[in-house]
Parts: sequence; structure tokens; C-alpha cells
Amino acid sequence: MATSLHIPGPLLDAVDRRARHLKMSRNRFIVRALEKEVGRDDPWSPGFFERLARIEPDDAAAIDEMVEAIRAGRTRKGPPAL
Repeated sequence: MATSLHIPGPLLDAVDRRARHLKMSRNRFIVRALEKEVGRDDPWSPGFFERLARIEPDDAAAIDEMVEAIRAGRTRKGPPAL
């Protein structure tokens, strides 16, 4: 799933240097770093993500509203092509 995030300039420069050193793309480097961090001793309670993934009908409507608000607020670029 595509997403965007804001990384401070000096940190992004360090990420780019490290990715080049490892001969991989910035995206792949960040994904690997996140996978490594998420794979550490899991501090989440058992079933946390399963419960989070269950969407109640009322929640689904709220999520749809939130997504529309986010899309309406985007001024710099359109949604990613999937």
C-alpha cells in the first residue's frame, strides 16, 4: 500500500547514503528497516492487530468520511496510481 511520510532532511540524507552504500533503493532500505523494527520483541498484546483489523459498520462510515476529508484536503498531488 502506498503511503507518504515526512522525514527530516538530515535523516533522509543519512538514509540515502546508507541505501547507496548497501546498493539498494531508498524505499527498499526503509521497508527493511521497518520490518526489522516491527519484528523485534513484540510489545503489542496478543490479538491487537486482529482486533484492529475488524471494522464495525459504524467505524466503516467514519473511515470513509475521514478518507474523503483527506482526499479533499490534498493540494499538492493527486492520489497514487494503483
